[in-house]
Amino acid sequence: MSNPALNRFGRAVGGQPTPSAADLQGMYDQPAYAGPRQGSSYMTLDDVVQRTAAMLGTLLVAGAVAWFALPDRLFLPALIISAVAGLGLGLFMSFTMKVNAATALIYSVFEGVLLGAISHLFEQRYPGIVIQAVVGTAMVAGGMLFVYKIGAVRVTPKLTRIVVGATIGVFGLMLVNLIAYLFTPDGLGLRSGGPMAVIFSLVCIVIAAFNLVLDFDMIERGIRQGAPKKLAWYASFALTVTLIWLYIEILRLLGYARR
Repeated sequence: MSNPALNRFGRAVGGQPTPSAADLQGMYDQPAYAGPRQGSSYMTLDDVVQRTAAMLGTLLVAGAVAWFALPDRLFLPALIISAVAGLGLGLFMSFTMKVNAATALIYSVFEGVLLGAISHLFEQRYPGIVIQAVVGTAMVAGGMLFVYKIGAVRVTPKLTRIVVGATIGVFGLMLVNLIAYLFTPDGLGLRSGGPMAVIFSLVCIVIAAFNLVLDFDMIERGIRQGAPKKLAWYASFALTVTLIWLYIEILRLLGYARR
C-alpha cells in the first residue's frame, strides 16, 4: 500500500515467468533494446509527463476556483463533499485500474476543491503559508527525483517492503487517531500541534518522499518493459496521489511551526 495505484501498476506490467535456458539464449541473440517504436501503443515518459501535467493543472484550476469563488459558509460543505468523493473515486481507480482521461481529471477536480478549501483556511490563519508549502513540495519532489536518477537511492525489494510497511503503519495510525477524536478532543495527539504531531508529520513527509521514489521506479520499469499506453493515466494518477499527500503534510508541518 505504498501507493495502491502503483502496486497494481507494477503487477500489470510485471510478473513475467522465469525464462528457461533457451529463452535466455534467444534474448541474448536479439539486438539490444532500443525502446518502443515511434507510433506504437506503448507507454512513454512523455505520456506520463503530459498526463501528470494535465491532472496537476486541473487540480490547480479547481483549487483556485474553490479559493476565490466559494463563500466562506460553503467551505466546510465543499471540503467534506470533495474529500468523500475524491476518496471514493480514488479507491475505485486504485483497485479496478479503470483510469482514463475522464476519471483522472474528475478526480483532480475533487482534490483541487479539497486542497483549495484547506489551503484557503490555512492562508487566512497563517498568511504566506501556502506558497511555502507549494515550494516545499516541489523541492522535495525534485530532490527525490534527483537522488533517484543519480542512483543515490536504489529501489530494492527490502526498501519497498520498508516503505510499504511504514505507509500502512502511518495510515493505520491516522485512522485510529480519527476514531480517538470521538472520545477525546486531541485524539492520540497526532494532529494537535504538539511535539508528537510535529514528529508524526515529519515521519509522514519522509515516507511520502520515499513513496515518490517507488513511483519513479515503477514508472521507469513500466516504460522499459513496454507497458500499454493506457497505463500512462494510471501512473499519472499514482504520482498525483503521492504529491497531494506530501503537500498536505508539509502544509500541516508549516502550520505547527507558525503557531
